[in-house]
Amino acid sequence: MSFDQSDKTNLSRRNALKLGLAAGVGLTVFGMNARIVLADEGQVLKVAHPAFDQDWSPLRGGGRTFRWNSIWWASPMYFDSQGNIKPYVFTSWESADNTVWTFKIDPKAVFSDGSKITSADVKGSWEVASMPNTKSQRADQVLSKVKGYAEVAAGSGNELTGVATPDDGTVVVTLTAADPIFFMRLANHIAPITKASQSRGSDGEEIIDWYKPENKPVFSGPFKLTSIDIDAGKITFEPNENFFGPKPKLARIDITSIEDNVTATSLIKSGEFNAHTELVTSTIIQDLGPEFSAGPLIPTSQHFWFNISRAPMDDPKVRQALIMAVDRDGLFKASYPDGPHKKADQILNSVPGADNSGFEPYPYDPEGAKKLLAESSYGGPERLPKILFVGISAPAIQAAAQFIAEQWRQNLGITAVDMKPQQDAYAGPDQNSVQIFRDDVGTRVPDAVSYLAGSIASTSSNAQNKLGGYKNDKVDSALAEAATKAADDPQRIALAQQAQQAFRDDWAFIPWYSQAMSRWATKEVKGMEKNLDWQVIEPWNISIG
Repeated sequence: MSFDQSDKTNLSRRNALKLGLAAGVGLTVFGMNARIVLADEGQVLKVAHPAFDQDWSPLRGGGRTFRWNSIWWASPMYFDSQGNIKPYVFTSWESADNTVWTFKIDPKAVFSDGSKITSADVKGSWEVASMPNTKSQRADQVLSKVKGYAEVAAGSGNELTGVATPDDGTVVVTLTAADPIFFMRLANHIAPITKASQSRGSDGEEIIDWYKPENKPVFSGPFKLTSIDIDAGKITFEPNENFFGPKPKLARIDITSIEDNVTATSLIKSGEFNAHTELVTSTIIQDLGPEFSAGPLIPTSQHFWFNISRAPMDDPKVRQALIMAVDRDGLFKASYPDGPHKKADQILNSVPGADNSGFEPYPYDPEGAKKLLAESSYGGPERLPKILFVGISAPAIQAAAQFIAEQWRQNLGITAVDMKPQQDAYAGPDQNSVQIFRDDVGTRVPDAVSYLAGSIASTSSNAQNKLGGYKNDKVDSALAEAATKAADDPQRIALAQQAQQAFRDDWAFIPWYSQAMSRWATKEVKGMEKNLDWQVIEPWNISIG
């Protein structure tokens, strides 16, 4: 092993001992060819990343790498941790009819080479994110209502005809239908603002590896990518000296792939790392302290969804019995005894309308559950087919699913239960082999209607793929009417609450928890708060110590 000779840091005896320990771990993690690089003293964020991701394009709209989009790319606006919208590249937004929206670009907004961020860059960035070959996971959440999006996403066009650029500093967006909260949909990093001439080819498609340093890209965010070694799992960011916002406080951000959670936890404990992309373990509080995973509750929740088209979930009495047989206080304690998440009784959380929603929590009633199962078309546990859970991956999820299975064994006599980690493997026609999907639902805007539209409306992926083609006309009509109401209209919230109550009566899920957006950083790291979109809110404010 060799030291990086470019760093002349003096080693104290204590640091030398610590390095010796880390070197031992390093050999197992990185192999015999590993090098120890001594970090600059002070302002370096050292992040453990849970996978060797091959693709760091900021245009994918999801995945692990997406969590770091905000450090190197600017967005039109952003939400703070309280759900308040803040200007960024766009300084103003207005609409007379909720169909045509006008946005003004900050005249100070520039890329890392000092060139202006123009309306053409905004339009081009949105267009390349919308192209099917870009494979953005969430571009539709931002742009689906923009004229021309349907054609671009289907591969029959390559221009968002609804986006006009009357001058370099103005973007005018025309929607296919009125959307009172369209401006909120832009306040994220799902389709970040790039220099369109670099990210997009003459055929409209994304240019492969355009963002890599060897291709001399320019960046719109507070940091710029200075090195990337995909095979070694190492990526480095340094401050963008031309950033148009506040001057970044960090000297560098180093991201290193460490797939094993136990190893990552040890390295964070020893001080070799001070942050993680996403560390999900049941013992995270005990291992790393409450500050490491603290954070605001965001409008995302995790639940166990019933595939109501699959036996035995096609019998409402079985569904009700399975829910009432589970002590959900115990379920939460089994999985996240010390937080940072919070037990959920309903879908909605952290949006207007979540409090006092009228959703009566499902009761824990083992005797009532036993009676319902006996009254069902199956007559009891013996005739039930085997129940398969999927999406049972991380340790905390395994603990929760095993708790549910044990409750069914004790309270209902059900023993034929199986669990698989893969979820995507059971999409489409294969969903018929699954009765329960563990998955999250949520919204990228603080709005009850969009939260439920993506969870229980019959058009949602969750209803179609996890709930087995769930459709309730009361749910759909309430949400459709609510979507036409202004963001501050009380009827918008009241109708969303009605939709959620109608869903409750179908007994189609076991509520689990509302998600805290963890910092995943040691207490020495300041300014790592994230918002409802998993983004570091103000990366320029991150500092160490």
